[in-house]
Amino acid sequence: MTDLTNLRLSYTRAELRRSDLNPDPLAQFQLWLNEALRDGLREPYALSLATADAAGRPGVRTVLLRGADERGLTFYTNYDSHKGRDLEANPQAELLFHWAEHERQVRAYGRVERVSEEESTAYFHARPRESQLAAHASDPQSAPIVDREALEAKLAELHARFPEGTPVPRPDFWGGYRVRVAEWEFWQGRPNRMHDRFRYTRGGEGWRIERLMP
Repeated sequence: MTDLTNLRLSYTRAELRRSDLNPDPLAQFQLWLNEALRDGLREPYALSLATADAAGRPGVRTVLLRGADERGLTFYTNYDSHKGRDLEANPQAELLFHWAEHERQVRAYGRVERVSEEESTAYFHARPRESQLAAHASDPQSAPIVDREALEAKLAELHARFPEGTPVPRPDFWGGYRVRVAEWEFWQGRPNRMHDRFRYTRGGEGWRIERLMP
């Protein structure tokens, strides 16, 4: 294996000062996300979702952000998946966005709740048809399957059951979660690991902003 001990970058692209920050962390997040979209970063709406089960065993995986507003940050998945089971037992999560080209990270922590049935159904039918069928085919998500051929066979059966032109119903086991963010952290890489970090936490009617040690 390649020796990794001397592999490192010194981040020099930008700095982050207290005066640069929007007092509303959602607005600050949307600003950074829009900059990443504008600059053509690959899937800047992808995030690492960290959960833990009732015993505290952590799990992390990548999902896609599908909404960001004053209610929270929204993603969709199979309710019976590993992450769905974690959230049923322990409804809190932390999200991490990493935009390497911009030398930035955003963390967001909060309680998690399911979005409404109406929201889940509307988003499900906004997805490509093949993705709708795949949601059915991959149930129960995270469970073992014999081989790839068995998975392809399930998908073929669904194509036969729902031929082109036939609506694909949203399965009861699939829908959205919303993270009601109680704490944000914005990280800007700086040279020699002297990074800029700011944390937003709830304070009365607004948000308290603190600079953190790198």
